[in-house]
Amino acid sequence: MKFEKYFLSNDIKDGLAKMGFKRPTDIQFKSIPHVLKGEDLLAIAQTGTGKTAAFAIPILDMLHRRKMKRRKDGIKCIIMVPTRELCIQIAEVFNTIGRSTKVVTHAVIGGVDQDPQIAKLEKGIDILVATPGRLFDLVSQGHIKLHRVEMLVLDEADLMLDLGFIKDIRDLIRFLPKKRQTLFFSATINQKIKKLAYSLVNNPIRIQLSPKNPVSKNVEHLYVRIDMDDKRFFLERIVKENPQEKIIAFVRTKVRAERVTKAMARVGIEARFLHGDKDQSDRMKTLNAFRKDEFSLLIATDVSARGIDIPNVTYVVNYDLPEDPEYYVHRIGRTGRGKNRGTAYSFCSPHEEEQLQAIEEYLGDPIAELHIEQDDYQEVKDFSKEKTLTMEDIESMVSQDHPKKKKKKK
Repeated sequence: MKFEKYFLSNDIKDGLAKMGFKRPTDIQFKSIPHVLKGEDLLAIAQTGTGKTAAFAIPILDMLHRRKMKRRKDGIKCIIMVPTRELCIQIAEVFNTIGRSTKVVTHAVIGGVDQDPQIAKLEKGIDILVATPGRLFDLVSQGHIKLHRVEMLVLDEADLMLDLGFIKDIRDLIRFLPKKRQTLFFSATINQKIKKLAYSLVNNPIRIQLSPKNPVSKNVEHLYVRIDMDDKRFFLERIVKENPQEKIIAFVRTKVRAERVTKAMARVGIEARFLHGDKDQSDRMKTLNAFRKDEFSLLIATDVSARGIDIPNVTYVVNYDLPEDPEYYVHRIGRTGRGKNRGTAYSFCSPHEEEQLQAIEEYLGDPIAELHIEQDDYQEVKDFSKEKTLTMEDIESMVSQDHPKKKKKKK
């Protein structure tokens, strides 16, 4: 059924049409009617299936209708998310879908000055998207009042637990009215998540769209056996053979992100890196530039693997295999989103065999190997402009760029 057939306000339908949304995805089709009925929801679905719109559309519609009836002012919906980037992205989705309504959505995140956020809150908002830490700080300081909240959404709840936000979540629940609608969205489910979910929801409708294989059917994923020092040659080859395509390469650490970025620069490839130590404004500038095709290769740590929706990412490269098998699914979920198709390559060095086996056990299926003949392997190395450098050479160059500070003599 098309969105135009749904019992939604014309203003919401107008926002959906401008975004190019014609038909709901499976998670949207199953979730929206229950949310509109005011029921609590526990929804589990793969990354890239449209979970944000599954709660944004009905929440905006309900608040828009109530606001037209001159309801009392105050924050009516709280959406808690684990990362700053995801927080800003979700607020943008709400503002875009609700552009023709009078519903006001605002995001508050840590890592930036809170005064502008407080000024916006004082003007009055309807929907607040927030990371748990900053939300708890502003509530504790008295800048956010939660007594009129009617809806609570926990998005990417599994990652919030992994990041240790459970105490902040439970502390914040104490400030919320007991009579409320609670929506719980997650890409994965386990006993820990179930325990939290059922402590917050009331007779929830459970929707689970996770198939046996948690990888989206829109993503073709393969692994390639590559020595650690040779990985940059193969990344260089992928980028240069696909100059018009967006590519995200995931690495294990912040230091690796910077080193690989420098290695790409030395062979004429403009890449930018994204990790948790970058200033928040710099992180957003990098993501926005990537969205606008100002560069084609983003080197990232797992901070970017959850929930971030970058349009038209054609390739994901696991430059380093993740230590946590679950992150494999979230990483490659950055491509093949919605109805698009994508490809993910995993570079597996001899030292990463255990990670590969763990990922395959988590998926329940083996990952197809892209076998490279020795002559072809050598041809890729010969293709590079910088075939004589090893990773030790690169690390040495980086250490020269960032010399260690000498300890002061007492």
